[in-house]
Amino acid sequence: MTQPTDDYVAVVGLGYVGLPLALSLARSGLRVVGVDVDPEVRAALAAGNPRFIEPGVAELLNSVLPDRFTVADRIPDVPPTAVVICVGTAVDAATRAPDLAHLVSATTHIAARMSPETLVVVRSTVPVGTCRGTLLPLLRAHVDAPMLAMCPERIIQGQALREIESLPQIIGALDDRSLERARRLLKSVAAEQVPVSSLEAAEMVKLVCNAHTDLIYGFGNEVALMSAALGIDANEVIASANLRYPRPDLSRPGYVGGSCLVKDPYLLIHAAETAGYRPPMVAAARAVNERVPGHVLDSVLKALAANGRSLDEAKIFLCGIAYKGRPETDDVRGAASVEIVAALRDRVAVLAGHDFVVGEARIAELGCAPMSLADGAADADALILLVDHPGYGELDAEFLRARMRTPAIVFDMWGVLGGELAEANDIDYLRLGRG
Repeated sequence: MTQPTDDYVAVVGLGYVGLPLALSLARSGLRVVGVDVDPEVRAALAAGNPRFIEPGVAELLNSVLPDRFTVADRIPDVPPTAVVICVGTAVDAATRAPDLAHLVSATTHIAARMSPETLVVVRSTVPVGTCRGTLLPLLRAHVDAPMLAMCPERIIQGQALREIESLPQIIGALDDRSLERARRLLKSVAAEQVPVSSLEAAEMVKLVCNAHTDLIYGFGNEVALMSAALGIDANEVIASANLRYPRPDLSRPGYVGGSCLVKDPYLLIHAAETAGYRPPMVAAARAVNERVPGHVLDSVLKALAANGRSLDEAKIFLCGIAYKGRPETDDVRGAASVEIVAALRDRVAVLAGHDFVVGEARIAELGCAPMSLADGAADADALILLVDHPGYGELDAEFLRARMRTPAIVFDMWGVLGGELAEANDIDYLRLGRG
C-alpha cells in the first residue's frame, strides 16, 4: 500500500462539527479530503454552498484553494496521514441506548483504507470505553499497531470557527506515539492542548461538560416549575438571588436543547451503568429539562380554554424553530419546536411557524406553515416564542394588538418580551416560571 504523505488528512462526516474542522485544517496549510456518504452534501459543498448556516464557513469554503480541500464519498486509495471521525452519534428515542451504527460504519471503512502510519482521531461524542472497546478492534483487524486518539469537540454552534482555535483541545491517546501525532495534527488549529491520561478520560471530558451544562440549566428550570406551581415569578427569584451574591449564579429558566445536550447525558448514564453505577443527578436534570415543552404546551392550552377558544379552530404561531436563538443557528435537532409541532399538528386549524435563520422549506417539512411575523400573528389565538433571538424584540404590544385575536395569548420561553408585555392588561402574557 502507498505510504501516507505528511500533509494529507481526511475528515469523515461534513456536518456542523466536521466541516468547520476540515476547513480550519485546510486553512492551516494541510491538504484535506472531506468524506461524506450523502451525495447532496457533497454536491452542495462542491458548488460552494454548505447545507447549514455557520458564521464564516461559507466564506472559508470558497476561499481555500481547491487543491487544499476536496470532497469525496470515500477515503482515496492513497492513505491519509490522519483521519478525523466527525460522524454523528445518537441515542434510541425509546430506550435511550447509544446508537453507534454510523461511527462503526465509518471506522470499518477507515480501517480498510489506512496504513500503519495513519493516525485515527475520534472527534465524535461517544460513551466512555467506545474507542478502546469498539473501535480499536476494528482498526486492529487491518493494522497490527494502529494509532488512535480521542479529541472531543466542544464547540458551540454559531461560534464554531472561533472556538476551534480558542478552546483548549483535549487529547487522550492510545499510546505515546498516537499522542505525539495527535498533538502535531491539531497544533495548527488549536494552540492550547490538554493531554489527558487515556482515551477514556478524553471521552468523559466531553460527556461531563455537557451533562454539567444540562444540570445547571436543569436547576433553573426546576426553580421555574416550582415557582409556577407556587404562584411566584421564578425570574424575580433568580435575579434577586444572584444580585451581588458571592456564590455561583442560578441559571435563568429556558429550554435546553440541541443535538448534544439532549443525548450526551444519556451516553454518560449508559457508560456509568455499564460500570455498575447509575448517576441520579444526571438523570434527574435530563428529566426536568424534558418536561419543559410539555409545560409550555399545557400552559397555552389552559389559557386558550380559559378564554373560550376551541383548539380545533385555533391558529397558533410558533416563533423560533431552531433549538436556540443566540448564537443563531439553523439547527432544529433537539429543538422545542419539534416536540410542540408533533403535539399540535393534528389538533389545531392553523399551525404557523417563523424563524430568522431556518429556511421556509425546513419549517414546512417539520409541519408548520411558514409565515412572516406579520402574517403569522394575523388572527392568531396564541403566539409561542421559543427562542431568545434578538429579532423577536419587534413583537411589541402595539404589533401584537394590531394583529392577534383579543385577548392575545403569548407564551415567552425566555422572557424576551417581559419588559414590554408583562404589564399589558389586554395581553395574556405567560412566561416559563411565572405563576
